[in-house]
Amino acid sequence: MKNLAVGLLVFACAGAALAQLRHIPAEAKRGEIRHVQGMAVEINGRQQRLAPGAQIRDASNFVMVPAALPADAVIKYLLDANGMVRRVWILTPQEAAQPDTK
Repeated sequence: MKNLAVGLLVFACAGAALAQLRHIPAEAKRGEIRHVQGMAVEINGRQQRLAPGAQIRDASNFVMVPAALPADAVIKYLLDANGMVRRVWILTPQEAAQPDTK
């Protein structure tokens, strides 16, 4: 039982540490996003489709479903070769406060 408790504690700490590490590519564009319907989102007032297998990561770096997007969240995002949204990172307040490099 003690080994199980220690294992769970290590697993929980490792998960929290991994959630803090995230890499947002320099080429990611900045914007504001809101969920429209199904796989449709609106970024900076322009409706766009999420690519098949698109990932949306919240400020804690956990994957979330499009319907759970907070209204007008500040994000960084990448498009695929077809112009569909393939990766989204909801920015933390600290990340959002940093000036955009573009």
